[in-house]
Formats: sequence, C-alpha cells, structure tokens
Amino acid sequence: MTAMYTLNATPVPNWTPPAVPDATTVLTGVHARLEPLRADVHAALLFRSYVDHDTVWDFLPYGPFSSSAQYHRWVRDMEHDPALQFYAIFNVASGQCEGVASFLRIAPQSGSIEVGHINFSPALQKTRAATEALYLMMAWAFEAGYRRFEWKCDALNTRSRRAAQRLGLSYEGVFRQATVVKGRNRDTAWFAAIDAEWPALQEAFGAWLSDSNFDADGNQKERLSDLTRLVRVADDPLIATDG
Repeated sequence: MTAMYTLNATPVPNWTPPAVPDATTVLTGVHARLEPLRADVHAALLFRSYVDHDTVWDFLPYGPFSSSAQYHRWVRDMEHDPALQFYAIFNVASGQCEGVASFLRIAPQSGSIEVGHINFSPALQKTRAATEALYLMMAWAFEAGYRRFEWKCDALNTRSRRAAQRLGLSYEGVFRQATVVKGRNRDTAWFAAIDAEWPALQEAFGAWLSDSNFDADGNQKERLSDLTRLVRVADDPLIATDG
C-alpha cells in the first residue's frame, strides 16, 4: 500500500492532556490479563517462562539473564522507573504468566504514548492472549484520550514489524542510526495508529477475537491483517503480513 498521509492542521480546541497510566490498574480481557509488573509477584514466574529461550532477547537492549535473581533485580528497577509502566501478561487459557509489555515515552501534553519492551515467551506467542494483550493496551490509551499510539522496533526485527502492521499500525519510516544496542548500530522502524482510526481498529479486533472467527481446532478463519488492511494508511514495504 502506498503512503496516503494527509498533512493535518486541524484545530484541537479545548485540548485536555490525558492521564498517565497508573500502577494499580489491571487490564482484563477474555484471553489475557495484564497486571502492573511487580518483582516480588511476577519475576520468578516470568523468568521460568523464558528459560532455554534466549532468542527472545535478541532485539532487546538487555538480557538474556543468567539467573532468576538477576532478572528479579532488573524487574525491580523497571517497576520503579517513573518513565515506564510495565505489565505482566497472564494467558488465561494456561493460567501462566508468560510475557511483558510496557507503556513508554508517555507524553500527555501531546497526546502520544508508545508500547514497547514487548517480550512474549514462546508459550504466549501466536495466541489469542498475545493479540488481546496488545489490544487491551491500545484500548486503554485511546479511551484515556491519547491521540497517537506508537510502536518502534529494531529495523532488522521483521517479526516485530510484521506484528505492528498486523495490529493496524501504519508504517511511518526508518530512523537511521537511531541508537547503539549491544555493541551494534540499530536503525529504528516506526509505526503508529491515531485516534481517528481507533473505532475501525476496535471493530477489527472484536471480529478477529470472536469465537466465531475460530474453528473447533482453534484455527482462525479470517486474518487480523486483512481486517486492519483498510485502516492502515501505509504498509511496510519490506515485510508481508501473515496473520
């Protein structure tokens, strides 16, 4: 899809900055439950889900961790970082804590918020719980009054780029030499959705997550990427969507 951005100078009268995510709100869906991350509650459970799966850390600026204690210290630091709001993600089907995600670069004055630090264990990947977890975060942001929901990732991370597009976030380009991560250059790919797109995206998520969209074996009938296709204003030219 060719970029179809329209320059926008629409007045925003009576703009009221939204609230920042708080450290007490639990985001609850049918398939996923997101609890504010607490080292003493979640660290050991999460570490267990990542053991022997070191590749989940490949595109993150930290990890893998050599011990549960080391991971506990890292979670404790993230828990107390005022610039972040991390969530531990429970998969309702398994009853297990299987991943994390965070709000970051939270800018109420401009109405912008980012989702990142996404780390799903193999058990959580490609499940309805994984998709619903990110939907719940997007829903919280737009319903709180944010105007822009961002996703940024290592440009080499094609899985993350594909996931962002599948969720309905539009491709906005690559920032070259954006940072240095684990001793190498990182170019950063940018994606975002805006509040005007949220009603259509919410409808797409509802249709995809519905039990009627899955057969008796749990196979999807309609792909989420197809449901969000008409909402996205620009697709990533380097990847194809597959779900």
